[in-house]
Amino acid sequence: MERITLTTNTSESYALIDSGVGEKLERYGNVVLARPDPQALWPKNLPEWEWAKAQARFERKKGEVEWITKESLPKEWPIEFGGLHFLIRPTSFKHTGLFPEQLSNWEWLSKISIGPAPAPGVKTSATPKALLSYEPIRALNLFAYTGGATLVAAKAGASVVHVDASKTAVAWARENAAASGLASKPIRWIVEDVLVFVKREIKRGNRYDIIVMDPPSFGHGPKDELWKIEEHLMPLVKECLTLLSEKPIGFLINGYAAGYSPQAFAYNLEPLLKKYGGTIQYGDLTIEEQDHSMHSGQGSGRLLPCGIFARWHA
Repeated sequence: MERITLTTNTSESYALIDSGVGEKLERYGNVVLARPDPQALWPKNLPEWEWAKAQARFERKKGEVEWITKESLPKEWPIEFGGLHFLIRPTSFKHTGLFPEQLSNWEWLSKISIGPAPAPGVKTSATPKALLSYEPIRALNLFAYTGGATLVAAKAGASVVHVDASKTAVAWARENAAASGLASKPIRWIVEDVLVFVKREIKRGNRYDIIVMDPPSFGHGPKDELWKIEEHLMPLVKECLTLLSEKPIGFLINGYAAGYSPQAFAYNLEPLLKKYGGTIQYGDLTIEEQDHSMHSGQGSGRLLPCGIFARWHA
């Protein structure tokens, strides 16, 4: 197993302008937002008057949270990111609908989603005519939210099943697919509790070449099913290992639950390494802050930790 750090850098579509004192200042397209971030335990580089230029700031007051907005803040706006198009919407949970730190994982997912699914007993070096009869790679995206991984895999040519317990999130993901020109791609949109869906798929005999999951620390399914990562992650991963095809290609676990190590995710993927070989990488998801001293628009070298991941590739 290899420990690495994945980093998203500044681009025209997105930038981490500054961070510190439990906050981050970000640009999504041309809109600047200030949000809390418990990982930013260091001084800010920019003065407060620069932060005051943000069109919205997510604040906690007397136990309540809300966006303090300026008149110039739109309710939603589109941006292009990672070759896809997303609708950005500041939510009551401080989210925007996009997790820029996932860009490196999306690039990895795009590479392994290209081409036909490996068929048992048939060499992948078959002629182009033979390849036409192959099924596309089958990808399953669990806790799929607004669909970043779904769109990446679909764009690369995979057939994707997108599962999330939130009807609102699935509808948002479908809008992102349409905005990205992927509405006609083979994507099944499922509003369902993840554990319930996975167990049902196993009984149906459906199998997947790639599985991606982004489990929350706590949540509820559409029928009020309870999810606790400390109780349900290991059973879910075990079920998903059964759900893999005869020749699986990849398995990715992302995490945002505080207090967990990426090694914990990696250890859950060790059965794949023992059975199929391949490689496991795990580590931190980070975003590089802009360099203001040089005004160059390049990274400052200061990395904001945003999450953890572990991924297996055949």
